[in-house]
Amino acid sequence: MRGAALKLGQMLSIQDSKSMSPEIAEVLQRVQNSANYVPMSQLEKAVDQGLGKGWRCRFASFNEEPFAAASIGQVHEAHLSDSMQEKCGFSRAAVKVQYPGVANSIDSDLDNLQSLLVMSKLLPRGMYLENTIRVARKELHWECDYLREAEAMTKFGELLADDPVFVVPRLAGDLSSSMVLTAEFMDGVHMKHAEGYSQEVRDYIGTHVMRLCLLELFAFEFMQTDPNWANFLYNSHTHKIALLDFGASRAFGKEFLDKYLLVLKGAMEGDREACRHWSTELGFLTGYEADVMTQAHVDSVLEIGKPFRATGVYDFGDQDVSSNVRSAIPVMLRHRLTPPPEETYSLHRKLSGAFLLCIKLRARVPCQDLFKDITSRYTFRDGQRLTY
Repeated sequence: MRGAALKLGQMLSIQDSKSMSPEIAEVLQRVQNSANYVPMSQLEKAVDQGLGKGWRCRFASFNEEPFAAASIGQVHEAHLSDSMQEKCGFSRAAVKVQYPGVANSIDSDLDNLQSLLVMSKLLPRGMYLENTIRVARKELHWECDYLREAEAMTKFGELLADDPVFVVPRLAGDLSSSMVLTAEFMDGVHMKHAEGYSQEVRDYIGTHVMRLCLLELFAFEFMQTDPNWANFLYNSHTHKIALLDFGASRAFGKEFLDKYLLVLKGAMEGDREACRHWSTELGFLTGYEADVMTQAHVDSVLEIGKPFRATGVYDFGDQDVSSNVRSAIPVMLRHRLTPPPEETYSLHRKLSGAFLLCIKLRARVPCQDLFKDITSRYTFRDGQRLTY
């Protein structure tokens, strides 16, 4: 049940972690942390099914003790055989193996968690738990399909092939299946350890993580939405940032992106009416909300736009955006008349992760320059572009 608890916990905490009782938060955390590494002997059948019984001959070595575990699988270090090295172009590999039965248990696990939360009567109505569960169900099924993840990894590799900063692992397609994913092993330091770097390096990391989020939305129209900081590895020797784990990748439609961009543009310009209008068009508001709800929503949108409103660099080490947004959430949960647009569950999870990473790094980021540069090249459905 760990994968379901992790996904649901992420989605609920994005709305407001403080609205969950300590008891519910503790239960979700306990379930998330309950699973240990699974011995390779228990995973052997899954790998045999995915890669064939002779799979070991395609590796020169395979470490049966995993070096990392995620919510639905664990990762082993391996070295490819000479023939596979020649074919794939790399030697050292990371092999992600899905826990047996995880994909088949998603629906029942989420049903059980939903029952637990409903019976507790501790979540406010404005959480719209049924919508959260529905989105979590779809995303978990996506993440359990390693062939889908392999396609997303390949797509990002193509999109970022000429990027000066970001690198994407190369895929070993012949050693991947719906439950096994083999890719190039990437060296680097997890972002949770990056706050010890110099201000210059922290600014560099924060700037490019923010740049990537904007590129994913308004250039690629395709985003890796998992906010886990361990999905970014900084290599201090090459100054490259490696991207990992593409299971939560998704596309966004032009109709949604057009309106979402206009919400952000209104926030950047401090235009309350534009924020209200495009939020209604997007589906955040119905137009029939109480004034206190409309005001709280627009206030929170303007707060999110604050880094993009600042000229020059925005200092995330001296910010109050997160606390100001958090203070508006209880009002919105009490007075909200409609759930947020489905796309924003994953999108805001990623954006909040980027903001929190910049805050952790105390990074100084030229957010407005990045926003204007990337969004000025975005083409709306009617062929128009923004001018600043």
